[in-house]
Amino acid sequence: MVNVYTCTMNLAIDLYIETEQLIPKVVNRTIDDDIQANGKGVNVSLLLKMLGIPNTALGFSGGFTGDYIEQFLNKQDIQTQFVPVDGITRINVFTQVNSEQTEYKLVNKGPEIDSPSIDALLQQIRQFKSGDYLCVSGSLPRGVSPSILIEISKICFENKVNLIIDSSYAEILECLPYKPFLLKPNEDELAEWFGKEHLKEEEYITYGKKLIAAGAKNVLLSLGSEGAIFINQEHCLRGNSPQGKLVNSACAGDTLLGTFLAGLIKENDLAETLRTSIAAGSSTAFRKGLTDLSDVAELEKQITIE
Repeated sequence: MVNVYTCTMNLAIDLYIETEQLIPKVVNRTIDDDIQANGKGVNVSLLLKMLGIPNTALGFSGGFTGDYIEQFLNKQDIQTQFVPVDGITRINVFTQVNSEQTEYKLVNKGPEIDSPSIDALLQQIRQFKSGDYLCVSGSLPRGVSPSILIEISKICFENKVNLIIDSSYAEILECLPYKPFLLKPNEDELAEWFGKEHLKEEEYITYGKKLIAAGAKNVLLSLGSEGAIFINQEHCLRGNSPQGKLVNSACAGDTLLGTFLAGLIKENDLAETLRTSIAAGSSTAFRKGLTDLSDVAELEKQITIE
């Protein structure tokens, strides 16, 4: 039996606030608010579960906020194997200001992780079996070097575990010799990895193919309002984003990835998987929290895959 794992080393609770205006030195009353268990891998876990893929969430968890995330996932019938750490899992704040038609994002650092806790996480990963999937997502907490991504890549390569990485660190390039199953950069990350300030549209595929040539088996490039591109040795597919009002961009890429990974695991048609994934990511972007997938079929009608 194949097992699926997600790993969020810097877990978070996200507080979403909507306010009409944001004025300094006065009390700004909110119109609406929402609290959600978060972290990029947590979002992937939730999407996988919605799409019928049982999975287990890994990472570092601290304090009452870490307990909340674990309880939330367990209620969704998602198993957890978090490494307990000192300190408190972070709370991030996302504020939608209607008068400015813009969104402010305040992201905290989270607890500092010690060496024994890092070793405990790596030991968990060493137990995974050939054919299993591990999705490592998001930023790293204090105390954890980006070189851990290289170490995880080595472990997965040696044990024939399908590694998915969604992170921005330059060390991703040093993971490529270990043939990660899937990378999910956005356009800014892709540009930065190759020493570019920005990429022109025609360069997206060029540099995506460079990742494949260097060892990545699959690349899913998320382009926000421009859609997404999928590249591997045999295919190069692009899809546009549907139209809608942006409410919260924070989890859209995670939704895209979780939906796409579910399609890959189920061995669904690649073009249809990309279409559904873009629609799901857009559905999340058009609401305060993660999509419930209820409008995905309708959004798919606006998406063309080339």
